[in-house]
Amino acid sequence: MVNLPHRVRGPVNLVLRVLAAAGLAVDAYVHFDLAAGFDALGSTTITLGALFRVQAVIAMLAALLILLIGRPWVYLAAFLVAASALGAVLQSTYVDIGALGPLPSIYEPVWYWDKTFSAIGEAVAALAAAGLLALTLRRRSPAPASNRT
Repeated sequence: MVNLPHRVRGPVNLVLRVLAAAGLAVDAYVHFDLAAGFDALGSTTITLGALFRVQAVIAMLAALLILLIGRPWVYLAAFLVAASALGAVLQSTYVDIGALGPLPSIYEPVWYWDKTFSAIGEAVAALAAAGLLALTLRRRSPAPASNRT
C-alpha cells in the first residue's frame, strides 16, 4: 500500500468523514428548504433567502470535498464552514446585531425544528472535521526524539 502522509486511514477516518459530510448535508438541506421563506427579508440586492442558498451551496461543496478528498486543507475548510454556520445560527438567536451594510439582519430569537436540526448538523460536522484535522496533524508531527545519553 502506498504511504500517503496527508491521509489518515482506517475506520475512525471513515466514520469522521461520513459524520462531517452528513452534518454538512443536513445544513445544506435545511438552508435550501428554508430559503424561499426568507426571500422577502433583506435589501433588494441581498435577501436572507439568498444568504441561505449561498450557505447551502458552500455546505454541499464542503460535504462532497470531505468525502472525496482526504487532505488537511479540506478538513480545515469543512470545519470553518460548519463552525461559522453554527456561530451564525447561535448569534441569530441570541444577539441582535442588525443589518451589516448590504447584509440583512438575521436576528430570529426563537428555536424551531429546522433551526435546531441545522444547528445539530453543523455542530456534528464541526466536531468531526476538527477530529479529522487533529488526527491528521498528530500523524504528521514528528515522533519525539529519544532521550538517550
